[in-house]
Order: sequence, then C-alpha cells, then structure tokens
Amino acid sequence: MKENHWAVFLSDKADKQLLTGQLLSNKKPLPFDAFNQLKGVLFSPFLIKEIIEEEERHDQVEVATNLNRHLRSLSGGEQKKALLQYLLLQQPDFIIADNPFDNLDTSSQKALLEMLQEISQHTYIIQLINRAKDCLPFIEKSVCIGDDNCIVPVTSLREYVQQQEQVSRIKLNGRIPVSDHFYDAVENPLVQFNNVSVQYEGRMIVNNINWQINAGEFWQLTGPNGAGKTTLLSMITGDNPKGYGQDLILFGKRKGSGESVWSIKQKIGYFTSAMTDLFSRLSTVEEMVLSGFFDSVGLYIKPSGRQIKLADEWLALIGLLPLRKKHFYRLSPGQQRMVLIVRAMVKHPPLLILDEPTAGVDDQNVSIIIALINKMAIESKTTILYVSHRAEEGLKPNYRFELTPGNAGSTGKII
Repeated sequence: MKENHWAVFLSDKADKQLLTGQLLSNKKPLPFDAFNQLKGVLFSPFLIKEIIEEEERHDQVEVATNLNRHLRSLSGGEQKKALLQYLLLQQPDFIIADNPFDNLDTSSQKALLEMLQEISQHTYIIQLINRAKDCLPFIEKSVCIGDDNCIVPVTSLREYVQQQEQVSRIKLNGRIPVSDHFYDAVENPLVQFNNVSVQYEGRMIVNNINWQINAGEFWQLTGPNGAGKTTLLSMITGDNPKGYGQDLILFGKRKGSGESVWSIKQKIGYFTSAMTDLFSRLSTVEEMVLSGFFDSVGLYIKPSGRQIKLADEWLALIGLLPLRKKHFYRLSPGQQRMVLIVRAMVKHPPLLILDEPTAGVDDQNVSIIIALINKMAIESKTTILYVSHRAEEGLKPNYRFELTPGNAGSTGKII
C-alpha cells in the first residue's frame, strides 16, 4: 500500500482549509483523483480542539471512552493517540494527518510514528506538513503547495527535504530597535524557585524544583508532555495560586509579599500560539505591534510618532514593513507569530516568555523566528525563556532547564 501514501509540503500561506475540504470531497484535485469515492477522515489539532469544546459543552466523554476521560485531561500525545483510535473506528480508506508531530515530545513522536506505520499497512496516509524533516519515512510520493495554492509535484522527495533543511541559515540584517520604555530596576534573581513543589488533588506535578534565572540570560525550558512546563510558567507569570506560601522569588520579591498579579505581568512579554485566537478584530499589522506599547488586545490609544517609528523599525527587521497596513488576520501563521513576538518585545520587558513559537510554521518562517530570537537575546538586556518540545537547529540558549517526570512528580536540572 506504500505506493499511495503522500506527503503534502505546505507553505505558511497555503490555504490548508481549502485543501482539506477538497481532499474530503469526491472531486479531489490532481494527483489525488485516485482517492475519489474513497472515505477519508481528518486527523488534526483543530479537530481535537472542536471535540474538547463539544465534550465540555455536553459534559460527556466522546473519544477516550476506554479511559473514561475527557480529551482535555490527556497529554498531547495521549490526545492524538485517542483521536487516531476513534477515527479508525469509522473504518476510513485514508487519513489526512495534519502536522501530526507538532507539540509532541520525542517519546510521544516515536509512539505516534509507530502507530502511523502500523496504520499505513491497511489505510492510506496523506500527510500535511510545514516542516520537511517531519515527513513520514514510509511515504514515497509528494507534492508541495506554495503561496498561490498551486499543487506542484516533487520529483525527488529526499532532495526536497535536504533543500528545505538548508533554509535554516537565514540571517536578519540590522539591529533590533531600542525602547524608550522605562522599568523600575529589577533585582537579581529575576526568578528563583527554592524547593518548590506543586500538586493537584494529591498528585504531584513538580517536585522540589530549584531554578534561578538572572537578568539578561537566555534559557530554554524542556521536558516531555505533561512534565509540568505549563505549571512552572503559570508560577512565573503569577497566575498560579499554588505560588503562595512557596519560596518563590519573582523580580526580586518573594511571592505573596504584597505584589499584585498585574505588577508581575507588566514586567513580562508573553507569546503563546493560542494568542492568535484573541486577535480576530480588523487590526492592521502595524496596529498589532503598537498595541504592545499599551499591553492591550487591540489599539485604543493614539500612539505617538515615536512609537509608530519604532513599530515600523521592528516590522522592517522581520521583512513585514510593506504589509504594515494589511489586516493581521490575513497574514500567514508564521508571519502572525513574528508580529506577536515583536509585539511582546517592543518595550524590552525584563522577561520575555516564548511558548512553542515555531509550532505549525513552515521551515522558512521558522528560520526567521529563530534568527529573531537569537538576535533579541544578543542585542537586548531582556531575559528570554523559550519553551518548546522541538530542538530547533540554530537556536542558541545560554542554559537549558529540563523537567524529568517521575512517580513523585517531575524533577528539574540544568543541562
């Protein structure tokens, strides 16, 4: 069956929704016409999101019935495994696998790969991918879809993957723009966990964490799905009430010593891929960057000429200045990520948190994002905390903090 498995390499600007709609119809585009009259299903993170919302709306378990658990309660790897098993019950002829390895740690990727290899013995796989290195090893046919949504055959799959891997050598010209925003002096340590443990309903999530982050450092936080990375981030941002009563230092002050959550958050620039859902208004690209000066979702205060100049300098640095008057929602996912990272950085906050900034982005835009992060780390005094399951080639953190799960919760160490 391997002769009819396909890889579809997507640029960020390709209309994936249009493509999946065509593949699930009975009028499939060439060269997928052989799949006409066959039954297909979509294996996608968007489907996971829809099912989670549906389960919560009706308070019922629909997918992981064998575990009797809502999909939201499972780790990323468990969610994808449960969804695949659920889809297979529908006895499809082919599965459209949309970036299946995104947001998975190494062990979860390996487990999912083994599952897909087994499925490929009896069910066709059409893999949609933004990252060439994620191509399933049993696939032999491929096409690429560019910005104009034209389907172009790939003559040599191996050469195409090698060519895309060379894209990671992009460099950004010029220096990052300065900031006129003034922050009160922040004492070291910027963040310090002293024997911090967090548990929920008797289950230990992280156990005896000791970790110090100083001003100007560039850290990467790693660990498998469910190891507690999100828990640690929520402690740093002040959102987690479990921080009270712990020996936790944030921006030179012990947690619970009278600071407000807002006083913590105003010192942090934050990016997570989920943020793109917050910005559905008709803001322009320039307005999106400018809103970072006011920490607002949308631009409601008239910016100064100086702020407009700085915003445009940031856009020029990442190559998006010609698009400054374009609606933000019309940008590709990779371009949106770059704009939101810049938005989080325009005031040069004491701490910048970047949570999975490259998930779902194509190779070219990933290379720009990585170059931008490295540049901000070198040319600013901002402390950067980068969180990702994927080891990105070219990323240059000074330090890594790794969470390792155990029976008594995850422990952490500097590597």
